[in-house]
Amino acid sequence: MAAKTLYDTDFAAWSAITANLIRAGRFTEVDAENVAEEIESLGRAERKAVRSQLQRLMMHKLKQQLQPEREGKSWRASIAGARERILDEIEDAPSLKGHLRDNMERVYRLAVAEALRETGKTRNNLPDKCPWDLDTLLESQP
Repeated sequence: MAAKTLYDTDFAAWSAITANLIRAGRFTEVDAENVAEEIESLGRAERKAVRSQLQRLMMHKLKQQLQPEREGKSWRASIAGARERILDEIEDAPSLKGHLRDNMERVYRLAVAEALRETGKTRNNLPDKCPWDLDTLLESQP
């Protein structure tokens, strides 16, 4: 069994020490493997967060289709808010747009499941494949 490191026992201390080592240019003393893992983790978190916003946007659009009589300001505000957050994230990290395009079907399946759970409806009229392209979803709509 590998010995526990400061990374394993006190992440806050590890991160402070590691940041100081990097700033001081003492790269040979840096725990490179765990730094790489943390950087990868940050990227995964960014991708997951933007997928979550896309799922929220799609889910409310699906609810509009499933229960048009219940559509109101709240759903429209949620769609607009998700759209704004996605666009903001893409502005900071343009590669996220390609990631979303690559994951449209995955996110759509999750949005369908969530919309059906929230509405208690059956899938009757919902398409099997995502009916939207990313650019259309991200366009501002009234």
